[in-house]
Amino acid sequence: MSKGALLKSKSRVQYFDLPSRSVLNRSRSAYLPFRWTINPYRGCEFGCKYCYARYTHEFMGMEDPRDFEDRIFAKSGTGAILRAELTRTPRADAIAIGTATDPYQPAELSYGRTREMLDVFAAEKGRRLSITTKSCLIERDIDILRKVARANVLSVNVTITTLDEALARALEPRAPRPSLRLRTVAELTKAGIQAGVFSNPILPMITDSKANLESLAEAAAAAGARHFGGGVLFLMPCAQKVFFPFLEERFPQFARRYRERYERSPYLRGDYCRLIRNRVDRIRLRHGLSPGAPEYAPELWEGEEQGTLFPLN
Repeated sequence: MSKGALLKSKSRVQYFDLPSRSVLNRSRSAYLPFRWTINPYRGCEFGCKYCYARYTHEFMGMEDPRDFEDRIFAKSGTGAILRAELTRTPRADAIAIGTATDPYQPAELSYGRTREMLDVFAAEKGRRLSITTKSCLIERDIDILRKVARANVLSVNVTITTLDEALARALEPRAPRPSLRLRTVAELTKAGIQAGVFSNPILPMITDSKANLESLAEAAAAAGARHFGGGVLFLMPCAQKVFFPFLEERFPQFARRYRERYERSPYLRGDYCRLIRNRVDRIRLRHGLSPGAPEYAPELWEGEEQGTLFPLN
């Protein structure tokens, strides 16, 4: 996408307030390392071609998949709602911010919903929190993130699918370029905030090569990342409406194979997934990175006994 086309696409974006009764959503998956999720925004301006969360706009009666990136809803009253919900949420329950839509997408500049929630967490102690983003805007909040991390276990996951900037622009048209996201990792770690890199989603035949994943892990380690991860593309039917036409245009040689596999199920399983999992494991090990954010002892921790949360060697 050219600069002119990018600016034109951004000019279509509309923003709305969304009245909310709850901001904490329970995760039902036993495979995820968190119990609760928070997404301050519905819709995401970054427009990633593979985004699985487009179905949330279908619940609101919007059938055009482009509405997900052009009509952004900022949840209102988030700070007060979160403060009330946390009184009923065990501190041992991990909370993940930004699991469906980016909490630092451009709407955050105007609405500040993510910052509002971080102010609430800055007054908490003994929580386990993670933030996932593609945005450099998180650097704005380094001051409050440091406060949160003094009394809670906090990690930031910066998503980078590839270092190839042309490919990244095609896949994630309105997101910051990869080099800027690596700078964000460096800024966070320099400030003492635990950060890592997610290569999600790993796209078969597009970003799954040893060379691509190796270069990502090497750059992540050089930027000070503590952890590195990545999983194979999960492609919901709502995402297929955008991703398949993208493939036909940019990677027509792969389009038929993607359709054959993903039209049966949004998940890939079997030997290929094991191959990629083992590839990521080996690469991560070579660069001294953890599979997940390492635990640490916050200065003002008030949770479980330290000996339980942080076993002695």
